[in-house]
Amino acid sequence: MRQASVERNTQETQISATVNLDGSGIYDVETGIGFLDHMLEQLSRHSLIDITLRAKGDLHIDFHHTTEDTGIALGQAFSQALGDRKGIWRYGSALIPMDETLTRVALDASNRPYLIWKVDFSRDKLGEMDTELFKEWFQAFAQHAGLTLHVENLYGTNNHHIVESSYKALARALREAIAIDPRKADAVPSTKGSL
Repeated sequence: MRQASVERNTQETQISATVNLDGSGIYDVETGIGFLDHMLEQLSRHSLIDITLRAKGDLHIDFHHTTEDTGIALGQAFSQALGDRKGIWRYGSALIPMDETLTRVALDASNRPYLIWKVDFSRDKLGEMDTELFKEWFQAFAQHAGLTLHVENLYGTNNHHIVESSYKALARALREAIAIDPRKADAVPSTKGSL
């Protein structure tokens, strides 16, 4: 089983994250930020990656540190669980509709992190969460998971749907990219021989 656990403790946040890449989408998430919990639950459910995550952060200041550090810790656990990335499909993509919204994610689990973020919001907040923080989460996750990650909202008007379709598209693209290729389960998917 491809599993890993990470603890990240700073003066701003204390986070523990465990992932099982060969799970069934079971989640147990508590960040103190309800909307972020909901998105991470969607990520787990639709990727079939089991996620257990606990975060305590300086929410009395704002949600920035907890959101970003959760992306860092989850990305680190994901990368550790992938190990040498032998046998994976490596590439994944998804086009996810949610009512009036359509979002596309394409990714390469290349261990060369990069984020393209083409997502705009018409509101500054969803509930108590600043919408600008979603880019921070995706950036932190891509950086520490070793993903080249392109996220593009093609259209949509409901900000909740735009965010949720982004997480669901990430989930489905991850599910594809980390699956083991039965034709090359013993090889790293690169002409270089390593990722």
